[in-house]
Amino acid sequence: MKWSLKIGRWWGVDVQLHVTFLLLLGVIGLQEESLRAAISGMLLYVCLFACVLLHEFGHVLTARHYGITTRDITLLPIGGVARLERLPDNPRHELAIAVAGPLVNVALGGALAAFLWLAGRSPIPSAALDAFSFAQRLFVVNVSLVVFNLLPAFPMDGGRVLRALLAMVLDPVRATRIAAGVGRFMAVVFAGVALYYQMYVLLFIAVFVWLGAGGEARATEVRAVIGGAVVGQAMQTRTASLASHDSLESATQRMLAGSVPELLVLHEDRVVGMLVRDDLLEALKRHGPGTPVAQVMRTDLIFLDAAEPLEPALLRLSAAGVPAAPVYWQGRLVGVFRPDAAADILALRRAQAAADNRPPVIPRTQPSGESR
Repeated sequence: MKWSLKIGRWWGVDVQLHVTFLLLLGVIGLQEESLRAAISGMLLYVCLFACVLLHEFGHVLTARHYGITTRDITLLPIGGVARLERLPDNPRHELAIAVAGPLVNVALGGALAAFLWLAGRSPIPSAALDAFSFAQRLFVVNVSLVVFNLLPAFPMDGGRVLRALLAMVLDPVRATRIAAGVGRFMAVVFAGVALYYQMYVLLFIAVFVWLGAGGEARATEVRAVIGGAVVGQAMQTRTASLASHDSLESATQRMLAGSVPELLVLHEDRVVGMLVRDDLLEALKRHGPGTPVAQVMRTDLIFLDAAEPLEPALLRLSAAGVPAAPVYWQGRLVGVFRPDAAADILALRRAQAAADNRPPVIPRTQPSGESR
């Protein structure tokens, strides 16, 4: 994630901190009236995110138990995000992964409450800053994390719990649509309360929940579309290419003529690189139109086979941050695979195949725009 700093690696997972966390930490310190209150406020904020990090590792380690790895964890001012490589196919597994995070906060809150009771203090914080107030406030933090995360709205854990429960009796797409609808309804409620009481932080959360619900619904529908498909059914068969010694001016003309977002770069009929539109625009500004393509092309390519399962291919490209990949079939270049267009292409091909009363097959036509 952009604007994030890696702060460590635990249990095989990279942990990143978004820079806005540091800005908010500074704001908390500056708004306090005394140095003691500022230090206490900042320390409480840091401990809050330590609790959030442990919460996310509850998800991570439970997912690992079911054979699902995690790419990384990013700590944001609104909480943590653990990026799992994939979602579990079994709704019971998703339910276990979803509740594991809040259970960590239940355990932390229980431990703090037990400590305070043994010390003869109530877990409910008082206004005075005494020796026990920090533990009391941290107890409230963990209770708040449990309540907030179990709200039945994506992308919070409660939305995933609701989806998992519905998926036990409904198909995953319908279950997700219902859960996403509940999440959007809650986002509208949050927004109404935020505007009425002028609680602008809650308005920010409402927007986050609304977008998260829509994104989750879209992602589930995409997974349903790509299930069982192969790369060749979701690739673009129309490609454009040029030689590695060609200039950026030639690349510009070829890209405009082909109306494609990337060009394959060839050397002796082999794909040796790729030039995408954003890289071309930047290179023209920095190096000029006469610069050879070989100096600015991307060489960190991923090559796909047309018969390769589609979902693992999407994960490979996403993990590598690659916008497109050349596709081969029986040793011959047959197309380009773009993750952002895969679901739409596959849906169109399946619709066309259904209209023709035939199963969708891997396109094997010679792509246009091959090397010269």
